Amino acid sequence: MFKRHYDYIIIGGGSAGSVLANRLSTNPEHRVLVLEAGLPDFKLDFRLHMPAALTYPLAGRTYNWWYESEPEPWMHNRRIYQPRGKVLGGSSCINGMIYIHGNAQDYEKWAKEPGLENWDFAHCLPYFQRFETRLKGADEYHGFSGPLFLTSPECDNPLFDAFFKAVQQAGYPLTKDVNGYQQEGFGPFDRTCYRGRRWNAARAYVHPVKNRSNLRVVCRAHATRILFKGDRAVGVEYTRGKKQFKVTGGEIICCGGAINSPSLLQLSGIGNGDALKTLGIPVVQDLPGVGENLQDHLEVYVQYACKQPVSLYPALKAWRAPMIGAQWLFQRKGIGASNHFEAGGFIRSNDQVSYPNLQYHFLPIAIRYDGSVAQGGHGYQVHVGPMNTDVRGTVKIDSADPIVYPKVKFNYLSTEQERQDWIDAIRVTRRIMTQPAFDEYRGDELAPGDKVQSDQEILDFVGHEGESAYHPSCTCKMGTDPTAVVDSELRVHGLRNLRVVDASVMPYITNGNIYAPVMMIAEKAADLILGNTPLAPSAAPYHNPTGNPS
Repeated sequence: MFKRHYDYIIIGGGSAGSVLANRLSTNPEHRVLVLEAGLPDFKLDFRLHMPAALTYPLAGRTYNWWYESEPEPWMHNRRIYQPRGKVLGGSSCINGMIYIHGNAQDYEKWAKEPGLENWDFAHCLPYFQRFETRLKGADEYHGFSGPLFLTSPECDNPLFDAFFKAVQQAGYPLTKDVNGYQQEGFGPFDRTCYRGRRWNAARAYVHPVKNRSNLRVVCRAHATRILFKGDRAVGVEYTRGKKQFKVTGGEIICCGGAINSPSLLQLSGIGNGDALKTLGIPVVQDLPGVGENLQDHLEVYVQYACKQPVSLYPALKAWRAPMIGAQWLFQRKGIGASNHFEAGGFIRSNDQVSYPNLQYHFLPIAIRYDGSVAQGGHGYQVHVGPMNTDVRGTVKIDSADPIVYPKVKFNYLSTEQERQDWIDAIRVTRRIMTQPAFDEYRGDELAPGDKVQSDQEILDFVGHEGESAYHPSCTCKMGTDPTAVVDSELRVHGLRNLRVVDASVMPYITNGNIYAPVMMIAEKAADLILGNTPLAPSAAPYHNPTGNPS
């Protein structure tokens, strides 16, 4: 039995879904429903809101879908962990809070695909500006009155000074803003924090408007199927606890992310027709590209012991936790108020690539995402990984039961280009980290370690130790070719009243962390859905290191 009718049903209250919940409900005549499978982002749960506590939601199951890949053949058949936010605000509640637009040439690359001309840098930049309030100041690359607050870190640990000197000694530039004119180089990373708290998408977009009478947000609501009449999407079936519900909508918008959106489309009969038939799922639309083209960033830690007691290692002592927590809770200051991913950069590993293909994050501590440390003492590290990957994976359901997780396979290290990029990445990183600027701090290389020297040893190390950077994308890509899933306005090909708005619609992964591009896509989608006049394109220039097109 159908329950109520809405103008817009948003499936997924994550990063993109939060944007759309706000923008589509601005007009009080539009009735908007948001279905979020996870919990609310409880205001009093420090795990969600203390920046330094990010390891808790990343390594726990309370707010996390906790996906794993299938055994990865080029990674010694390891299953690679892939956390995704299962909470209002989605992965913006569990990510590292690093804010990266991507390189301008990423969007030029998108716009070269037939039909995507209006997704170039000039047309995308104004949508970044729309949602930003950069506390350091607005300019032609940043906004000043949007709902998402951005803060710039102090980078006041002496190890940051050593890092910035070392990259220059290695021949790489500094850049004042990786989201400004020049991404290439090293500098501070803006972060999605405000007054010492994580500023997730729900805090920015949903909570300020949660009392709108035309907006309904339902948490713990797991969408199981999109309902159709012919080629027209008409509703959504979802479960809440042991109860099943159906709602109808004028337009259905999938915002589940690069794993959940293609999975839901397949469960609803949209995907590879032959594969769906074998599962007993009636085919609504044969779109073989659903769940294909999966892209992600792989990264490793290059870690060193520190000879001087200047790292953040003492903050891990259990006896210090109450003091750190109290300082954060009452003053919004101290170690707890930082995500500690305060600096990094983007460089080219060789002169043949037209713009940066390696990303770095520097940390004044040697630690893993799960909170474990490399050794019982002071250390520091960089995370490094190739950006412009040519590896492609898949997200495929193998059951018609919506509770069964899909099979996710990334195919990391499966191409010659990615393997060479990794060999270059480790060698370039070692050259940076062994510059004179680090001499007074640098102890033993903890990872990869002195025994890892040959190309094959490097690849073996990456295969054993590499982790996802948690940037799955591109599984419902925009475009017009036979593997495209949505058009330039994010409408699913061959169907009416159905769109996808999330990281899955990217045709190519962007250079850096993908949270900011997802928010941009959602802001742009809101105008497309509402039929608003698009924002005027920007005339801001961007750095092109080689002068060659991407």
